[in-house]
This record gives sequence, C-alpha cells and structure tokens, in this order.
Amino acid sequence: MISSTPLKRAPELQPLSHDHHHGLQLCWKIRTGFSKQIEPTRIKRYADWFFENHLKPHFELEEKYIFTILDKEDELIKRGLAEHSRLNSLFEETSYLEKTLGRIEKELEAHIRFEERVLFAEIQKMATAEQLTKINELHTSEVFVENEEDVFWK
Repeated sequence: MISSTPLKRAPELQPLSHDHHHGLQLCWKIRTGFSKQIEPTRIKRYADWFFENHLKPHFELEEKYIFTILDKEDELIKRGLAEHSRLNSLFEETSYLEKTLGRIEKELEAHIRFEERVLFAEIQKMATAEQLTKINELHTSEVFVENEEDVFWK
C-alpha cells in the first residue's frame, strides 16, 4: 500500500517536483479534452508545445544530472530511461491521435508517480551535498508560463 503521507523532498529536488506537477496537469488537460470531446488535433497541438517547452528540457536535465547520481546499471535508472524513451516516441507519433494521446496521458502520469515515489526517493538518499548543490544551480526556477492560444480544457 502506498502511504498517503507527503514525501519529504530535498529542497534541491523540489523544483523538479514542481515540473512534475505541471506534467500531471498536462495529463488532466488531455483527460478533460477527451471528456469535452475536443478534436484530438487541438489536444495534440498543446501536448506538443508542452513537450518541446517543458518536458523535453526536464528529461534532459534528469538524464544528465539526476539519474547519474545512481549507477547506470541500477534497475530504477534503466526504468526511468526506458520510460523517457517511450514517452519521447509517443510525443513524436502523428497518427492515431486519440489512442496516442490516451497512452501519453497514462504513461506520463505513471512515470511521474514512479519518479516522485520511488526514483527520486532513492536518488535523494544517495546524493551527496555537492550533487544536490549542482542540481540546484542547474535547474532554472522560472515560473511556468502557460500556452493560452487554445485553452480547450476550460
């Protein structure tokens, strides 16, 4: 059973958790778009914008500076990298949009939950103070700016 107690996240990793919150919002927007019977091309346009502007840079930061805290042969790291690869492929898919968006929504949410509940907890235990400081320096704490060209979820 997963505990409902909030996870104590190292301050240096908290901005990454904020990124994850925005990723979960993307999942919600996809579900909401489906429930409102929004044309899948509109939802995909937004999802692609989110991927290029937020998710892709987030993945790059994780892969270069966060995942490297653990051994590259660690099963959690292998899983995280495999999920990033699968999500990258899904966002590149341009056919069967409804099915693809449904998979993005489910797989992205599951991936974020895995990182927050399992992978980051392990990384946090293993990271040195120097590694956490480096992460803090590298992650920009820019305020999330929403794309309001087509707010189909409202």
